[in-house]
Amino acid sequence: MDAVAHLNSPIGMLALTGSEAGLHAVRFLDRDAPAPTAPDAVPSCLQLAYQQLKAYFGRELREFSLPCAPRAGTDFQRRVWAALPGIGHGRTASYLDVARLLNNPKSVRAVGAANGQNPLAIVWPCHRVVGADGSLTGYAGGLLRKRWLLAFEQPTQQGGLFG
Repeated sequence: MDAVAHLNSPIGMLALTGSEAGLHAVRFLDRDAPAPTAPDAVPSCLQLAYQQLKAYFGRELREFSLPCAPRAGTDFQRRVWAALPGIGHGRTASYLDVARLLNNPKSVRAVGAANGQNPLAIVWPCHRVVGADGSLTGYAGGLLRKRWLLAFEQPTQQGGLFG
């Protein structure tokens, strides 16, 4: 059985699930959110994720270093998700940038679909992927959260994938 913890963040309640294998998911809860999990009640397998997310929202952490073990995803989706942490804090990349990184520039729509299925919101920063013209496009957590996350990270440069 997966362990679960709930973290109250500035953009709503987050549900963290995982096991000894690693973090399985970080999801936004919009309805019927439970009370946050007290820090001393967070399951041991989720302690690191819980602490790192708190540090991220406290502006003390810019890159996550966690064992991740998503339970879903095709090979292509996993390749897209693996590329997301390479988009530096405070930067954005287009769907085309990510497709090119995967040596498949015609896969722009598939990259977008993979982003929409990302099980590890914030940790794998799909919120940093934008339209080719810099516009904010879909985000599973909603465009308000995407806008908030990008502003929170105070982006200073647009379009650079690894700069």
